Amino acid sequence: MLPEAPPIMAAPTPAAPPGGWSPAIVPPPPGPNASGTPQTAYSPDQAGFERWKDGFLNRKGGARRDLYAQQMAGLTPDPDVIRLDGNQPEFSRPAGAYIANAASAARIAEARRRIDAVPWAVTQRFGVPAEILVSIWGNESSFGQVQGNSDVIRSLATLAFDGRRRDWAEEQLKHALDIVIDGRRDRAGLKGSWAGAMGQTQFMPDNYLRLGVDQNGDGKVDIWGTESDALASAANLLAQAGWKRGQAWGYEIRLPDNFDYALAEADGHNWNFWTQRGVTLARGGAPTADEAAENGVILLPQGARGPAFLALPNHYIIRRYNNSVSYALAIGLTADGAAGKPGLVGTWPEDGPISRDQRFGAQTALARAGYDPGGIDGVIGSGTRRALKQWQIAHGRIPDGYLTAALADELMRGN
Repeated sequence: MLPEAPPIMAAPTPAAPPGGWSPAIVPPPPGPNASGTPQTAYSPDQAGFERWKDGFLNRKGGARRDLYAQQMAGLTPDPDVIRLDGNQPEFSRPAGAYIANAASAARIAEARRRIDAVPWAVTQRFGVPAEILVSIWGNESSFGQVQGNSDVIRSLATLAFDGRRRDWAEEQLKHALDIVIDGRRDRAGLKGSWAGAMGQTQFMPDNYLRLGVDQNGDGKVDIWGTESDALASAANLLAQAGWKRGQAWGYEIRLPDNFDYALAEADGHNWNFWTQRGVTLARGGAPTADEAAENGVILLPQGARGPAFLALPNHYIIRRYNNSVSYALAIGLTADGAAGKPGLVGTWPEDGPISRDQRFGAQTALARAGYDPGGIDGVIGSGTRRALKQWQIAHGRIPDGYLTAALADELMRGN
């Protein structure tokens, strides 16, 4: 089974899609707080926040302690940040519902219209197709129209104070403070999402500092107001992560009636391996020679009843932006539409969302039954899907690793 995507600057593994995860554009998905219990209602604790802030300044401030303290003076924790952190839609909604919204006909049409906004020099330098870049642009900020209006420093301080992801959030906060102190962006303009993601392509502070590109040559990296800077920065991120020039992100596929679903979302194999097991491209044809040589992984984002995909290495590069299968598929499908390719052959099952309690409850039930989900965090990722497949095999079910609300309830009842 593949782990989640690795750190953004780690060397990708050519033999298989990348695995492991480190925040590239969005923070790690929701889970328990520092005590290991699920997050519930959040009540700001200003006294506790001040104690955390003093500790942060002592740990991270160094020679800049006083400058950091000035930027953080008067801060209060933001309750909305904690609430939103526990309800990221790409981790709670069924893939079909998420993708129908994220890769809508209207967004595809607008992405197609915006293709020319991607400078030719950017695609030549970084090798990332313009369609992928406008797809990210559209999904991250509705082409720059919805960038978020939260105080990035306050948002990251709140996430750090909450404690569940303290080390990560404190590092991001330090980078955000450095952006202001070094004069790269004034404090009033350092706005972003509730999670601290900034600009038209929603970069976290560390990636803004490491991977931001001054494409228009005006001496500053302006991912907020300059389209070319934002798009070039996104292209640089994907290129540094190992984007494979000239290759697709993946393909929709058809599976034979006798397909062994235990092979899905497991080890990657070349196209010859899959064709020997009856797998075909949904619209006929075959991958390119380079793509056929890659280790492709079969994804079943809504189980055996939904569309199936062959995920190539570039799918996992997209997941450096946001480590969600639904997100990466939405980016790929939007890009395909912008390139004039037809839509899906398969149809998505009309499954309802899975509540936070059901996600935590299913993971807890699997762990108690001896099937390790890799942590009780409320995120139905590769570890949970692997554990669920093991449970399904033991109980004579189709081992597609797909958790529905009904199956979560069954697991929690102990059936």
